[in-house]
Amino acid sequence: MNHASGTPAQLQPVFAYHEATKHAHGAYARGPGFLDWANQPDPFRRYRGAPLHLLERVPPAGTPRYDDVFAPDAGPAPQPVNLRTLSQLFFDSLALSAWKRAGTNRWALRVNASSGNLHPTEGYLVCGPVSGLCAAPAVYHYAPRAHGLEQRACLTPALWQRLSAGFPDGTCFLALTSIPWRESWKYGTRAYRYCMLDAGHALAALGIAAAGLGWRIRLLDAVATTELGLLLGTAQAAAAEAEEPDMLLACLPVTSAAQAALPRPDAGLLHEFAALDWQGAPNRLSPSHVAWGMAAIAACVRKPHGVADYARGVMLPRPFLPPPRAVPLRPLLRQRRSAVAMDGVSRIACDTFYRMLERTLAAPGALPWSCLPWAPQVHLVVFVHRVDGLAPGLYLLVRDPAQTAALRAAIAQAACWYQPPGCPAALPLYCLQEADLRATARALACHQAIASDGCFSLAMLAHFRAPLGQYGPWFYPRLHWEAGMLGQLLYLEAEAAGMRATGIGCYFDDALHALLGLPDNTFQDIYHFTVGAAVEDERLTTEPAYPEA
Repeated sequence: MNHASGTPAQLQPVFAYHEATKHAHGAYARGPGFLDWANQPDPFRRYRGAPLHLLERVPPAGTPRYDDVFAPDAGPAPQPVNLRTLSQLFFDSLALSAWKRAGTNRWALRVNASSGNLHPTEGYLVCGPVSGLCAAPAVYHYAPRAHGLEQRACLTPALWQRLSAGFPDGTCFLALTSIPWRESWKYGTRAYRYCMLDAGHALAALGIAAAGLGWRIRLLDAVATTELGLLLGTAQAAAAEAEEPDMLLACLPVTSAAQAALPRPDAGLLHEFAALDWQGAPNRLSPSHVAWGMAAIAACVRKPHGVADYARGVMLPRPFLPPPRAVPLRPLLRQRRSAVAMDGVSRIACDTFYRMLERTLAAPGALPWSCLPWAPQVHLVVFVHRVDGLAPGLYLLVRDPAQTAALRAAIAQAACWYQPPGCPAALPLYCLQEADLRATARALACHQAIASDGCFSLAMLAHFRAPLGQYGPWFYPRLHWEAGMLGQLLYLEAEAAGMRATGIGCYFDDALHALLGLPDNTFQDIYHFTVGAAVEDERLTTEPAYPEA
């Protein structure tokens, strides 16, 4: 079954939500006037009554190197699927990375980035028998504070065999869901956007952690949103906050066949999960709630069952292959942090800058992009502040060359359009304006100095109207997933370069469009980001993620 394109009636609520949740000078998107700290959501969902299986806390090692996992021919050999490797997968992707303390206040950080550190994303595992973990197939919820798996349901061998038929031996399934209340408590109506960006951060984190084990992640996009809820048990009635299913992933314990066709889970089979004996009741995260329209937008963008006729786009070879750095992968994954301020003076070399941009391109087999079935839809509008050998100004990285002409036609305000001198010839980076735009970048990011004090900042510009019309309203969250994946990758690239980064969710959408001269919603600004040298807050102390480890 292929999806029909989105009709105007289907798309109108999505376009209306997107417009209504834009920030503008003096007119921010509707949200709470203050933070109700007594009602702050618990950042950890638990299923009380479900058996908890503690995972191993596998200490980071010096191998593999960070750069090697992105090179298909240099990455680690596939590891066996067992308790230790699954423990490492979650430890390097969705686990706690540290605790921070300021006076009597204490809060956890995680490996995957999140808007406001609120973490609406929940992780799940569906697997067959796994040595050291389970003798029978089961569905698990990942509990990051305990670094454990809560067993929600057992599967019969026959049900597991039907679910996993046609997949490589050792395949397991991962899934992500969102609890929108965690974000809307702070951000109001705009929160759904942040939930989907966070889902993209988590998807990239899983994909890169899996690559460190020699595995590959693939999005199983034929599954309907409601079917995924049945598979995970989140569709069961509960008094706790709603948990919206986002995506189902196949975790393949192979490096080959990453682009091979995979089976499509049968809708009838997934409906059988509703009759399982589900264990545990989800905890209530807040004593009371405010409705910010999250249920309405989530209902509008739920995906129906079936395969989309995605266009794959033009997949260019990598522009250049710099030598790998002596930077180990796993310590890097767990040291990722969001900078709260940049020093405003540090600079980076242009080769480092180009390397970061090159990593964001969806070259054949490139991580983490190989998990997605569609052509790149998000491009980077880059404000260069302090990059040696590169003039300050406004630049555009075109991540799908097939969209170059459309972007050039849409960006009416470009003073120029050329590849900067010294830029690798195959890197699709174009200078649009040479100027000191630090004040502009700061103003666009809700007047936050972090956007001007880094070495560079950027806006993620999504091809918007056409893909939603071609595929349907359910592609709206997928645009944000792609942007979140870019954010997670840029976090790691910054760390590998000895820098820090920060995702910026507060920005003036249409002010960026006006700067570029974009006339309509053909393209839309959906995320901002900054990279530079962090200024550490000396009032904060850092404590281990798992002190008893």
